[in-house]
Amino acid sequence: MSVIDQPSGGVLAPQPRDPSTDLEAAGGHTDQWGNPVDVSGTNNYITYGKGFLSWALTIDHKRIALMYLVGVLAAFFLGGTMAIVLRTMLLTNSDFAAGAEGLKSVEYLKFYNQAFTIHGAVMVFMFIIPAIPGVIGNFALPMMVGAKDVAFPKLNLMSFYCWLVGSIMFLIVLTQGGLDTGWTFYTPYSIQTTTAATWAVMGAFVLGFASILTGVNFIATVHMLRPASQGWFRLPLLLWALYATAIIQILATPVLAITLLLVAAERTLGVGIFDPALGGDPVLFQHFFWFYSHPAVYIMILPALGVVSEIVSVFSRKHIFGYKFIAFSSLAIALFGFIVWGHHMFTSGQSWLLNALFSLVSMSVAIPSAVKVFNWLATMYRGRIRLDTPMLYAMGFIWLFTIGGLTGLFLASLSVDIHFHDTYFVVAHFHYVMVGSTLFAFIGGLYYWWPKMFGKGYDEYWGRIGAIVVFLGFNLTFFIQFLAGSLGMPRRYGDYADEFQVYHIVSTIGSYVLTVGLFIVLFNWIWSLWKGKAAPANPWGANTPEWQSTSPPEHANFKTAPIITDPYCFDGWAYREDIDGYVMRDDYEERSVPRH
Repeated sequence: MSVIDQPSGGVLAPQPRDPSTDLEAAGGHTDQWGNPVDVSGTNNYITYGKGFLSWALTIDHKRIALMYLVGVLAAFFLGGTMAIVLRTMLLTNSDFAAGAEGLKSVEYLKFYNQAFTIHGAVMVFMFIIPAIPGVIGNFALPMMVGAKDVAFPKLNLMSFYCWLVGSIMFLIVLTQGGLDTGWTFYTPYSIQTTTAATWAVMGAFVLGFASILTGVNFIATVHMLRPASQGWFRLPLLLWALYATAIIQILATPVLAITLLLVAAERTLGVGIFDPALGGDPVLFQHFFWFYSHPAVYIMILPALGVVSEIVSVFSRKHIFGYKFIAFSSLAIALFGFIVWGHHMFTSGQSWLLNALFSLVSMSVAIPSAVKVFNWLATMYRGRIRLDTPMLYAMGFIWLFTIGGLTGLFLASLSVDIHFHDTYFVVAHFHYVMVGSTLFAFIGGLYYWWPKMFGKGYDEYWGRIGAIVVFLGFNLTFFIQFLAGSLGMPRRYGDYADEFQVYHIVSTIGSYVLTVGLFIVLFNWIWSLWKGKAAPANPWGANTPEWQSTSPPEHANFKTAPIITDPYCFDGWAYREDIDGYVMRDDYEERSVPRH
């Protein structure tokens, strides 16, 4: 990690050190006052217990976050591998083993259908939905309220095992003939297919419990464990975002769980619920599925919005602009998420009145989303912006989220959606909002909390290089798809007309660039664990409570209760060049006057 730019006014005089310890002997770790701290002993949460069982049976929210991190990164690797396979298959318009006509074979297209199904389902249910709540939320939320753990630690561990069991059940399809329904499991095909759809829907059913249990824990923790000095408007904005997400998780996820259970029952018992051959209604499945799955979009993006709010304020060295507007916009987005599902069904035959109402409400979602974007830009305006790696990802997020939101207005418009429905325009929009935005916030958030999680700094140079390569690769991959979709290229097709080949070539090259960038990110993280410099307690000068613990935190998080003040007032911290981090001023509490 590079030396952080000093705040204006120079470096304040260092705080007195504890003479009983030495910075070098302590491995370079410090507390919030700049005193050397030895975190190599049993108080360090990573080394608090040894052996497999100490991790498998842990109820420490920080260890559970690390287990989630390993799991979701493995899922991301699998889903990303399938994506590269798909893009490579679409690079040319002929089967690798095509006959004289150069046409793609039936087996080739069957494999394509299974590859994009596995890609979509793994990325949505196993990576994007649990990534930020499971990793960053689990790690940071209890510490942000100054608590030792979440309200229900054993339930937290259970949520991870629900995710693990559900993921294993889903991946069994790879050994049972695959899956070719698409990640939406649309009926009646998901009932009639001979592939392993039953394992897939039951796996997703179990994964839903992980989401519900996490939401229950987050809401209970914010309500029950928040100290008296931390009112609602002293909560970090990440907590507002996670709170709104938890509401969606609890209310919407059971709808999908029951719907998928009904699909499994119809496949195994032959009851007629969604299959028209048995008197069922396949459009009813679409209503049930999207009543969950559109709120699920906000399960994916709301935590990302919270992460970006934290990063933008800290790296602008400026109080967040419009705190209450950003906080309430998170709740507004959660509310809107429940009443816009019908815009996925404009072509399903529903009434013109419903279409018009869903179109109007869908466009209204742009208002709370725009509130966040404009407030971030206002925060950055005339701020002392530091272009460290987390900030680069936050700025990339703002670009991707804005593009995704603006193109969503096209799809919310009835006349336009009729032409763009089921084209690559939808694929591009979907990836800009759900994949790109969430991924950028996830990586940026990991870089931001990485020193706190592991007590090690990363290489800032390669962090910035990785951010630039990932940004270029993502836009090269998906922006071209807006053009292809507007010209009529249908999505989910393994074959296409020759005039679309140039778009697929550009998109595939972009996917390779994106892959290179992601491997740079991965290698930087791995390098930091082995060679990274010891991180101070507060390398960024942030004022949310978790930065008052050591890096990495001890098992109980804090030695003494953290001081709760305005989370976006940075006056109480002074930069110290000798530790390349920030330390508390002596008059911290007096300087940190709430600004609401």
